[in-house]
Amino acid sequence: MREQVINLLTNIHEAKDLITINDLLNLETADELKELTETLNELVNEYIVFKTKKDKYILLKNCPNLKIGKFSANKKGFGFVILNKEDDLYINKENINGAVDGDIVLAEVLKKGFKPEGHIIKVIKRELHNLVGEIILTKKGLNVKLDEEKLDIDIKLDKESLKDCVVGHKVLIALTRQLDKKRYAGKVIKILGHKDDPGMDILSIAYKYQIDPDFGPEVAKELEEIPTEVKESELFNRKDLTSWQIFTIDSDHTKDIDDAISLTKENDNYILGVHIADVSNYVKENTALGDAAYERGTSNYLANTVIPMLPHKLSNGICSLNEGVIRLTMSCVMKINSEGKIIDYDIFESYIKSSKKMTYNAVNNIIMRDIVEPGYEPFVTTLKEMNNLAHILRKEKIKRGYIDFNLDEPEIIQDENGVAIDVVKIKREDGEKLIEDFMIAANETVASHIFNMDLPFIYRVHGTPNADKIDDFVNLLKVLGYKLETRVVDMNPKTMQKILQELNDKPEFAILSSMLLRSMKKAEYSKENTGHFGLASKAYTHFTSPIRRFPDLTVHRLLKKYLVEKDFSIQTIDYLNNSLALIAEHSSEREVASQEAERDVADMKMAEYMERHIGEIYEGIIDTVTNYGFYVELPNLVDGLVHVNTLKGDYYEYVPELLSLIGKSTKKTYRIGDKVTVKCINANKETAMIDFEIVEENKNGSQKQKSIL
Repeated sequence: MREQVINLLTNIHEAKDLITINDLLNLETADELKELTETLNELVNEYIVFKTKKDKYILLKNCPNLKIGKFSANKKGFGFVILNKEDDLYINKENINGAVDGDIVLAEVLKKGFKPEGHIIKVIKRELHNLVGEIILTKKGLNVKLDEEKLDIDIKLDKESLKDCVVGHKVLIALTRQLDKKRYAGKVIKILGHKDDPGMDILSIAYKYQIDPDFGPEVAKELEEIPTEVKESELFNRKDLTSWQIFTIDSDHTKDIDDAISLTKENDNYILGVHIADVSNYVKENTALGDAAYERGTSNYLANTVIPMLPHKLSNGICSLNEGVIRLTMSCVMKINSEGKIIDYDIFESYIKSSKKMTYNAVNNIIMRDIVEPGYEPFVTTLKEMNNLAHILRKEKIKRGYIDFNLDEPEIIQDENGVAIDVVKIKREDGEKLIEDFMIAANETVASHIFNMDLPFIYRVHGTPNADKIDDFVNLLKVLGYKLETRVVDMNPKTMQKILQELNDKPEFAILSSMLLRSMKKAEYSKENTGHFGLASKAYTHFTSPIRRFPDLTVHRLLKKYLVEKDFSIQTIDYLNNSLALIAEHSSEREVASQEAERDVADMKMAEYMERHIGEIYEGIIDTVTNYGFYVELPNLVDGLVHVNTLKGDYYEYVPELLSLIGKSTKKTYRIGDKVTVKCINANKETAMIDFEIVEENKNGSQKQKSIL
């Protein structure tokens, strides 16, 4: 019966009632009608079939306006339904309908276009895992206050699990059973530490996203077998590159170094070597260490806290390409002509001895300011040649359509106790771009090589933007008073490039660039090579960071299987065709979790920083407008809310098509891109919220001093 019903509804694109479906299936008896009713109810409960308010049934996949996805809540009150292979659905806070972060929900699309919007019909599944909270004292004794304030539930904790807890402990909670709609029984499964311990604020967010710094006893046991130095036997059949001038370039505090570079010239051609830590030599499949790396998917960089994908003995030790010691590597050596074209290459197992651990600051001083720090003298010529090559490579990428959104990122500066004391923009100069350009060249070379062999592989893909979303962005520009000269009929990387070039001199460029980026699809991992739109690349992968990304580790394993072991057996190919799709999906999910954790930590730390600056006045720019107010971004990327209730002198209405709040009487308008003067009136680390209010101006344009605390 189940298969019959699904087959019938597959070809029907309008909802039918029970009796009509019964007749279409030619059912005649009461028992058959009863079975049909039960089957439809089962399919409705499984969200394969949707039941309308008029008791009609339709296959859910035949309802283009109904979507099932994971709800991601935002601290600003709104959220998104994350959809597989589709644009995320924006959910205004009035349309959340009781959903909380992580819920699987059924949502209806209300508005399509640049910013698809919807409302949540119902919560399908609530997976209340990784609940973090603080132990508090109530009239009934110890209990827990969850960090996730939007999670409106009560928990009755098992008394035995509380025996080692004290007030102020941050704990990890597991729910054992549901008592009623909003009440659960639960227990403390781990004491994380005291809320006032340095770093506990970041650790609490990490656990929320299933980022666990503890690798467990099985991994610890396997680590005992991992050497601290490369053994002589491990060098067999590897190319000896210890005589080459090879070095690393990283930030000042980097300890997990997984890429090194070399450069020589042969006639007019550059011989660029990208040498990557051979993590696969130590992290094997079907081991506790390998499984832990898979589960994590990525290292997590949360402000100044690093929760690595691999234990420190590997990430900072035997795998890290530290200065002056032999390390195992996978090398991609490319011959590049004066136009930036790779005309020959080789990919092979090797071992190196890094000549120097360089920093971006020192390298930038050399290649941009001719300032040479002590110890860098032997490398000046090579670094300048590298910078020449990087500019050639970048010019070639731009020529083919490479898109550089040039978005700023914040860096949280903390004191010795982990308290945020400053927020600054990350500086990105030629040294950072040089490494990026070299890594892209190696990643493309490796991806193209395996793609041409027609073998199973992991690719980094980025799809072509939806044409409707680009049209909506163009219309948005018109609202802001800008008319594009670029024709957007044929959307390709060069078209996107031209749009950015047109917007480059606009005062709102940073916001418009960010909005344009959001109109594009997200990059992800895939077994299928569909190209990388943002890089204008026909084949791309992640090969260069196996210490901190599981897909890169997988790529290294595949390179060894194909290029070293020459294993092309049917059994291997069949196994990889099945397993690589799962690895790609899981790695993409863990990447998103890591990004969300990073965002939450940044928001929390920015609020902590602003707690010390309440009453201070700033110039900023409106970057988001909603029906309850607008958000203002400061020059250091701190973002705060000006609530509509704080706007004086008029009643302001939200006009979404103009991305504006407009005064009903005065017609005074606040819209995206406007520069405003604001005062910080509140900041709360616990809620990660920052509140601003507009600083009024006198008729002569000066700020009213009465608004300054």
